[in-house]
Amino acid sequence: MTVKRRDFLRTVIAAGAAAAVPAAAEASGTKHAPEDAVGMLYDATRCIGCKACVVACKQANDMPADTRLDPLHDMPMNLNDRTRNIIKLYEEDEKRSYVKRQCMHCIDPSCVGACMIGALDKREHGIVTWDGNLCIGCRYCHVACPYDIPKFEWDKRVPKVVKCELCNHRIADGGEPACCEVCPREAVIYGRHKDLLAEAHRRIEASPGRYIDHVYGEHEGGGTQVLYLSHVPFEDLGLPALEDKPASQLTREVQHGIYKGFVAPVALYGVLGVVMMRNKRMNEKKENGEGGH
Repeated sequence: MTVKRRDFLRTVIAAGAAAAVPAAAEASGTKHAPEDAVGMLYDATRCIGCKACVVACKQANDMPADTRLDPLHDMPMNLNDRTRNIIKLYEEDEKRSYVKRQCMHCIDPSCVGACMIGALDKREHGIVTWDGNLCIGCRYCHVACPYDIPKFEWDKRVPKVVKCELCNHRIADGGEPACCEVCPREAVIYGRHKDLLAEAHRRIEASPGRYIDHVYGEHEGGGTQVLYLSHVPFEDLGLPALEDKPASQLTREVQHGIYKGFVAPVALYGVLGVVMMRNKRMNEKKENGEGGH
């Protein structure tokens, strides 16, 4: 039996209306890392800039080489649609440091708060992952992220949002993120979030002259599951100086205040539901090797 588009819209809109009530009623209070949260601790004082983590990340996630600057070499200059993890150099006068950049897996992510369909969400172990069957390509996640992490495949017919997902496929099999596995200096390590936070404070206490007395990500933007230690100011490494209150909390307060009781956003969810189903069919056709326009 076929379902007419008009009837489908009615069904989706009705479901959206039902979902809108608890969504609007949700308090936008402080969120905490889930009990089983995992993450990474990056220690800039140990990193030698070898970029083994960058290579391993690409191999583990089947990412193509970025040869757009040099046809003979994989030379990403920043995170992009082909690069989920990168090592950058900070150098000024006598101060010098490497810094590893990838998704921070925020405890209260702005990208998740901005995604109206739930394509980006905190799923197993608090890892922020992307679901292509739900994504409508609005790219609000890109705009919302204070760390400028999510990237978009502009040149693809069925584009993806590209970001570090903490090698969640490896974690599901009992492994760890590829970048952590290959680091020769253990500059980046994987583990439970609360254990990594304790280890970061232990290192600072054991070597107070080695580090800035602060664990970046413990409080910034509501906290992140990727933590940093450094001997130079974090702002110099390109990490933004954020308040403790997450930006997504303010977003929810504004959205809930405006949307509560209004029909227009519910209708919008209905239309977006149709777009979502279309994208899902396109992804399925691509996976099955079907052509068509």
